[in-house]
Amino acid sequence: MPDYQYLVFTPFLLDLCDERLWKGSEAIRIGAKAFAVLHCLLSQAGRLVTKETLLNTVWPETVVGEAVLTVVIRELRQALGDQARQPQFIETVRGRGYRFIAPLTMVQKPPQPHEVRETRRISSVIAPSGIFVGRETEIAQLHQWFTRALQGERQMGFIAGEPGIGKTALVDSFVTHLSVTEHVWIGHGQCIDHYGAGEAYLPILETLARLCRGPGGAEIMLLLRQHAPSWLVQMPALLPAAERQTLEPIMHDVTQARMLRELTEALEVLTAKRPLVFVLEDLHWSDPSTLALLTYVLRRRDSVRLLVLGTFIWCGESYTRHESLARSACIWPKVTPLHVWSHTMRWR
Repeated sequence: MPDYQYLVFTPFLLDLCDERLWKGSEAIRIGAKAFAVLHCLLSQAGRLVTKETLLNTVWPETVVGEAVLTVVIRELRQALGDQARQPQFIETVRGRGYRFIAPLTMVQKPPQPHEVRETRRISSVIAPSGIFVGRETEIAQLHQWFTRALQGERQMGFIAGEPGIGKTALVDSFVTHLSVTEHVWIGHGQCIDHYGAGEAYLPILETLARLCRGPGGAEIMLLLRQHAPSWLVQMPALLPAAERQTLEPIMHDVTQARMLRELTEALEVLTAKRPLVFVLEDLHWSDPSTLALLTYVLRRRDSVRLLVLGTFIWCGESYTRHESLARSACIWPKVTPLHVWSHTMRWR
């Protein structure tokens, strides 16, 4: 790790010279061992740091048990306002150790208070003073996909790897940078592990609902009313009661083919105004309808400024229900610990 003096992870700053943790202008009290553990995790951000490594680094000449380390991790999480079950900063790798998962910026001089609050405005993925540790190649690939999407070449990118390797952190760092530097729509959807039949198009509906509630949502709502009413009616919380009653009869005879056509046409109209980035997490749990939609979108001939980023767990074996999607894109390679690959649709 280069000789940086300050490590910034929104909204915190770790001062390596003064050995203090700051949140804005407020100094956060943590013990010396907690500081040392946090420094060790940050120095290998995005990577697994085993319990043995932490114990040998922080307590080099003392025999202590793992319980001591557990107490220090608990102290750090309390100081950071972090949660073990839904971590933003320190992730537990059960039985092995811990991983720092938040985007990290390393700087030579202390930023001003407003810069700490606005760390996400710093290009921590590509600027010389800010590095997403160990993932420079992958970040560059994501930017290349986005550049192609801007040229009307619809892109679908896959980020695959074992659990906890940093797939979400990688994507979050990338889209945070885009949200600051580009005039772009960004939508997020989460696939979940269904026990039995799951809701069709769940991550797509979640993505659309978030876009409709976000900045410029009224424009997206209007576009869905005009081009994709069968999708809008499935998000009743967004609609006035009178409009819900008007649209509900649509669902009585709607077909999957109609839904695919409506949404695809809506996306093409939407991306004519500005590019769209769809982030779909945990595609290994996606429902068949979502996969059918993504395959349909991939095969369309029209130019569209669309980038779909999908994350999924890969542990060396294929997922049968995803093979048709991947093979339709001619993308089913051997996967390395964290692998990114894509499909580009080019039509002349």
